[in-house]
Amino acid sequence: MLDNQAKPLVRVDGLKMYFPIYRGILRRKVGDVKAVDDISFDIFEGETLGLVGESGCGKSSAGRAILRLYDVTAGSIRIDGTEISHLQGDDLRRLRPQMQMIFQDPQASLNPRMTVASIIAEPLDEHQKLSRKARMMRVFELMDAVGLNRDFANRFPHEFSGGQRQRIGIARALALNPKFIVCDEPIAALDVSIQAQVVNLLEDLQEKFGLTYLFISHDLSMVRHLATRVAVMYLGKVVELASREQMYADPRHPYTQALLSAVPEPDPSVENKRERIILQGDVPSPSRPPPGCNFSTRCPQVMDICRREVPDFIQLADGRHVACHLTSQ
Repeated sequence: MLDNQAKPLVRVDGLKMYFPIYRGILRRKVGDVKAVDDISFDIFEGETLGLVGESGCGKSSAGRAILRLYDVTAGSIRIDGTEISHLQGDDLRRLRPQMQMIFQDPQASLNPRMTVASIIAEPLDEHQKLSRKARMMRVFELMDAVGLNRDFANRFPHEFSGGQRQRIGIARALALNPKFIVCDEPIAALDVSIQAQVVNLLEDLQEKFGLTYLFISHDLSMVRHLATRVAVMYLGKVVELASREQMYADPRHPYTQALLSAVPEPDPSVENKRERIILQGDVPSPSRPPPGCNFSTRCPQVMDICRREVPDFIQLADGRHVACHLTSQ
C-alpha cells in the first residue's frame, strides 16, 4: 500500500524515445518511429505503477528507456534524485545496481549455457568483489527468497518450467538489492495456473525488500490486483494516470473506457448487461501519428478540436491526470 508520506523514487518528465527510419542506398533518414512520445509521471517509493495498453503502444520501450537500456531522444529521467537520461559508460554502470528489470520471456532472457548459480551470480561478479563462499551464500539466499530449491543451483535453464525460469530471472534482478524494478510483462509467457504464483511472489518480495515496481502488462485484471496506480498508454503517449480505484470505477478517457469494457466480469448477471465499446479501425502507425489527438481516428466521442490540437496532460480535481479535450469542456 502506498504511504501518503512516500516521496517520488522515479521521476519521468517529457520522455521521448524515437527510432530513426532510414531508406535508400545512402541510408538517408526519412522519419522516426515515435515509440515513446513525451510522457511524464512519478513513481513513489514502495508503490507499483501499472503501465497498460494494447500491443505496440510503447509500454516496453518506455520501461527500457527509463532504465537506460536505450539512449533516450529527449526528456528527463531521475532515479532517487539522480539525473540519468544522458549518463554514459562508468557513470551509468555505477547506478545499475539501483535499477533492474524482469523480462517477459524467461526462456530468452536466460543464457542456456550457464547454470542457475552462474546466472544469479552474474550481477555480483560484475559489480561486487565477493569470495567464492560469500558468492554462493548470496546465491542460496536469493534462491530461498524466490522459492527455488538450493539443489537446483547447478542445473541449466532448459531443465526448468516457465514459472521456475521466471523465478531465476527474479532472483537475478534482486541480486544487487535494487530499489526499482521494471517488470516487463513478467507473466505473459506463463501458464495461467503459474501466473498467480509469480504475482504473489512479486508482492511478497516488494513487502520484504521495500521494492518499487513499474509493472508493464496488457492484463488489466492482473494490474487491478497488483498496482497502486495505473497509467494507460496509447500510441506512445500516456492518456490517463489515476489511482487503481479511480481507474477501474470511473475511467475518464475514451480509450481507457474502451479497454476496461473488454475486461470480462465474473458475475454472469453483470456481464450480460454490460455494454462493450468496440473501437473501429486500426491503430495508426507510430511513424505517422495523426494530427491532434493520437486517438482521434478511433475515438467514439471525437470532436473537431481533437483532429487539430494535441490535448494537454492535465490534472483534474480528483487528482488523476487525463489527456483529453472532453475533460476541458
